[in-house]
Amino acid sequence: MIRKYRYGTPFDTEALTKSIDSANGEFPYGKVSLDNGFDFTYIMDEDDIVYGLGEANRGINKRGYCYISNCTDEPNHTEDKRSLYGAHNFIIISGKTTFGLFFDYPSAITFDIGYTRMDTLKVSCGAADLDVYVLEGESAYDIVKQFRHVIGRSYIPPKFAFGFGQSRWGYTTMEDFRKVAAGYRENHIPLDMIYMDIDYMDAYKDFTVNPENFPDFPAFVKEMKEQDLYLIPIIDAGVKVEKGYDVYEEGVENRYFCQREDGSDFVAAVWPGDTHFPDVLNQDARRWFGDKYRILIDQGIEGFWNDMNEPAIFYSSEGLAEAKKLAGEFAQDQDGRIHVWEMQGKLNGIANNSEDYCRFYHNVNGEKIRHDKVHNLFGYNMTRAAGEAFRRIDPQKRFLMFSRSSYIGMHRYGGIWMGDNKSWWSHILLNLKMLPSLNMCGFLYTGADLGGFGADTTRDLVLRHMALGVFTPLMRNHAALGTREQECYQFEDIEDFRNVVNVRYRLVPYLYSEYMKAALNDDMYFKPLGFVYPDDKMAVRIEDQLILGNEIMIAPVYQQNARGRYVYLPEEMKFVKFLADGTISEEVLQKGVHYVDIALNEVPLFIRNHKCIPVAEAAQCVKDIDTAKLQLLGYDGSSYLLYEDDGIHKEYENPENYRKLTK
Repeated sequence: MIRKYRYGTPFDTEALTKSIDSANGEFPYGKVSLDNGFDFTYIMDEDDIVYGLGEANRGINKRGYCYISNCTDEPNHTEDKRSLYGAHNFIIISGKTTFGLFFDYPSAITFDIGYTRMDTLKVSCGAADLDVYVLEGESAYDIVKQFRHVIGRSYIPPKFAFGFGQSRWGYTTMEDFRKVAAGYRENHIPLDMIYMDIDYMDAYKDFTVNPENFPDFPAFVKEMKEQDLYLIPIIDAGVKVEKGYDVYEEGVENRYFCQREDGSDFVAAVWPGDTHFPDVLNQDARRWFGDKYRILIDQGIEGFWNDMNEPAIFYSSEGLAEAKKLAGEFAQDQDGRIHVWEMQGKLNGIANNSEDYCRFYHNVNGEKIRHDKVHNLFGYNMTRAAGEAFRRIDPQKRFLMFSRSSYIGMHRYGGIWMGDNKSWWSHILLNLKMLPSLNMCGFLYTGADLGGFGADTTRDLVLRHMALGVFTPLMRNHAALGTREQECYQFEDIEDFRNVVNVRYRLVPYLYSEYMKAALNDDMYFKPLGFVYPDDKMAVRIEDQLILGNEIMIAPVYQQNARGRYVYLPEEMKFVKFLADGTISEEVLQKGVHYVDIALNEVPLFIRNHKCIPVAEAAQCVKDIDTAKLQLLGYDGSSYLLYEDDGIHKEYENPENYRKLTK
């Protein structure tokens, strides 16, 4: 059951696709106060678990910390960070009393979940203008499925997007991309996508390609496709201010950019220098910006990733002027000293300064809305612009699309990647723990930069992270400019990387099938163990093992120098390892705690009792996977319902897409 409680005059975020009537009476749980903005307070039972918040720091159980939904360009994902790129305001309190809450509020909102007081959950925001949805059900899992039903079907990518992708900030010329293609194809490591970061553009201008480096871009796209490789370019939120650049001039002429209070176009510096932000909350501007993706689609592109759409701001003209004034004041300090730490703090605060988000406005149905009041909706609506355009350009075709910033509702138009992680072992575990939380909020197509984006990685870290990435819908190796090169062919004993990526392609029939079932049935692809074994107190508390689909459990290794790990099995399972020589080992393990050996070049999984999964032979790209000859791993006498479509079009409901396999 779902009830809506309305406070003040909420902004319509369009997060939900189904209408819920407002309820009468008092709020059924905790205490709501409107004395100073909005405050919800609830006293938690000692054993309550709090699930949700999507892309947030720390664990699956969110108790014990304070989180702020405030989409932030934050490249340092350390434990003290309270905001990341997404704003996913859905939580479930699971325990003696179990219920869910969705706070549909598009500005900054704080979730103090046992941080100030260990027993107290407090949710607060500055304005009492929001809808709060209360969800009740038989279990936390049941509540998730109810929520997923009212927020709309999750984005479904083309099937090639379940292949492996290679990316790096710094690929600039055709030769850079050809080198990557050759590195994978010549070493027989499967690959479907090569991502194009900002350096492919002409002076960082959206929807352009550098004419010197790519003199015939459509021919180059075709060249890559002839090797069964898709080029996936990045699109940034800021449009370069430059006379003669048609996107800029059209946006200025039609008033499609975000504006200052005085009506002038707001200017912020990002990669191209001075930029304007498209007013993607304005329906006309959103349509205009979305239609620009056609420029690259017409040249053969079939997928994109949206970036810098919190929106990230290096500095504004106003902020830069204030910084120069501040620097002068420090230089002329009366005591003759420069206060280095204070000055450093002030100058570091120029980027993504909250004051800048108060300096520009959106035009929403003729009403001027200050950006900070709807800040968390920008990335959502930028990706929505693309998703809506794709439907106009080719209604029956699926395009790959994922974004950095998001709000609930964007899950209908694209996936997300987890942003600028680091080559740290702790980020493998953080990656793992975010997955079910994101699924709860509708984001199924997701993954992290394997091997880590920032900092220098190591061979063993890449292998261990990729062994987790084998199971995430988005499987991409990505690294920052200036860091160690981490493509699979850059390390010794390349066959180890080949084996790990081969496992991904062998499992694609299963992974794709489970993804489609989750998307079509408003279900989860990744689940915490407690959702499947709610009466098992040990399973409920475990956070480094996940159930994938309905048949398997994953338990990746995430510690340096580990030769294996301890796992807890809530029931008898088959321990399966994809070995370095391409063979597969199977061992039945009884319910309980086990230590399992897992070498760097092996990929483990656990098949649940009385279940089986399909496995194919490895292929160099997704389209070459032979699903006519599938091996079934698992328990004899079990069966599996395979979902398989053409991976291109949207005929999802065809009963012929299902095929029963029996072991």
